[in-house]
Amino acid sequence: MQAIILAAGLGTRLRPLTNDKPKALVETGGRTLLDIAIERLAAENVSRIAVNVHHFGDKVIDYLNRRNWPVEVSVSDERGLLLDTGAGLKKAASLLSSNEPIIVYNVDIISRFSLTEMLRTHVTRGAAATLAVSRRDTKRQLLFDTNGRLCGWHNRETDETLLSNNQGTGVSSRTEYAFSGISIYEPSFINLLPSADHPYPIIPELLKVADTEPIGCYEHSADDWLDVGTPQRLAMVSDFLNRQ
Repeated sequence: MQAIILAAGLGTRLRPLTNDKPKALVETGGRTLLDIAIERLAAENVSRIAVNVHHFGDKVIDYLNRRNWPVEVSVSDERGLLLDTGAGLKKAASLLSSNEPIIVYNVDIISRFSLTEMLRTHVTRGAAATLAVSRRDTKRQLLFDTNGRLCGWHNRETDETLLSNNQGTGVSSRTEYAFSGISIYEPSFINLLPSADHPYPIIPELLKVADTEPIGCYEHSADDWLDVGTPQRLAMVSDFLNRQ
């Protein structure tokens, strides 16, 4: 198994903790978020990881080089230009095998549900991509039809909605889910992404591919997931990890 850890963001929600360091190196319980993410993926039998860097990228690279990791770790360097999620995925994927799916994991996410089971579901369904989701009250929601295929995106605050062109059957009854910052992509999906020479987001690209290929979801319990993107939520990590 192989994975990408998205760690290039500016970490604005974690300020002032990220005023002098990247969010990947913010610590909780004596471990950095990067430690937690790599160890989490290694425990799921991931053997190769690419980490993208930008904000205080030199510090992340130095940190990675000084540690002995249980997996092979490479760096997707965005220090010269911060790429959005779509282009960041495209660039980092070039460092990994083009013959197997890639798990993409946000560094400020901590989860307890089985990534191995998520991958098994992804492969069984024959999806081009699978997005981890749960029922949470967030501003931005992904829309799935009754067949569990991605068909749109909705901003509850502004009511902005993006829909795929070919919405397939079952779209008359859409279900909203919150995206959990964890996903799995087939090489065939990554090949369809534009060049990584400019920033672009992933959601519009997912909806384009959803016109012709199945983009699925993997629903997990909201209790098995934690976004630690703010100092307040970072303080919840210890209780979350110790919860049975």
